[in-house]
Amino acid sequence: MDLRIFTEPQQGADYDTLLTVARATEELGFDAFFRSDHYVSMGAGDGLPGPTDAWITLAGLARETKRIRLGTLMTAGTFRLPGVLAIQVAQVDRMSGGRVELGLGAGWFEEEHRAYGIPFPKERFGRLEEQLAIVTGLWETEVGKTFNYSGEYYQLTDSPALPKPAQARVPVLIGGHGASRTPRLAARYADEFNIPFASVEDSERQFGRVRAAAEAAGRPADDLVYSNALVVCVGRDDAEVARRAAAIGRDVDELRANGLAGSPAEVVDKLGRYAEIGSSRVYLQVLDLDDLDHLELISARVQSQLG
Repeated sequence: MDLRIFTEPQQGADYDTLLTVARATEELGFDAFFRSDHYVSMGAGDGLPGPTDAWITLAGLARETKRIRLGTLMTAGTFRLPGVLAIQVAQVDRMSGGRVELGLGAGWFEEEHRAYGIPFPKERFGRLEEQLAIVTGLWETEVGKTFNYSGEYYQLTDSPALPKPAQARVPVLIGGHGASRTPRLAARYADEFNIPFASVEDSERQFGRVRAAAEAAGRPADDLVYSNALVVCVGRDDAEVARRAAAIGRDVDELRANGLAGSPAEVVDKLGRYAEIGSSRVYLQVLDLDDLDHLELISARVQSQLG
């Protein structure tokens, strides 16, 4: 099972903090560094010193890391026009030498749209479907040919469809809990399906829906990677677990029930339960970005046991 580090910088982190975590991610042998795409903090935190843009951050990290994959869970479709997003991701992919992955979602947090004057349309899922068609279509268009698209929300005319990513295909991640439209979109466009903050049982049901949608679309179900995103809180003993839970304002019992919390052995055991239902990759939501010892512990005592 691959373990990836997943951060929420809107809760309070500048670029230097993210760079430190990304470098630790690389040095400790994790597979990837991912981040959210939000502009306003959630909950009681003040979010200081203020938001960092996801793709500007990843562009910087592309030049300051060498091995790890880089991406978003999830880029908000409401923040960027699809043609511009295709250019941004392709450029960062080239800057990284072909290490970028695009998680793309519809956008959901209305408050941050109001805060920064970003339109928050009522119909976002239909826009997401067109965005996926445009971004992937631009990348797939042969050099020297043009791309055209006429949709309900977006129209492109004689686009040169440049630049191209370094990778022949940038992996696209689609995720969520939706029972019908989300699996259908994943079956059509995704290389990976991710379900965030879900139990083993709910994950198994949603993976089943995606697998069925893929087969209905004439695609092998195993053609997709199936993954989870889960908050992580690991300690060498109960006191260390409690200290880390308090640092992120969470209850230990709640974290044990809804995330990956407890001793390394407990977390390895729970990861095994996710692996049994088909999850081959887990994004560890790390909320205290100053606690690098936490990452070291996970690397040494959890990741080392996963094979």
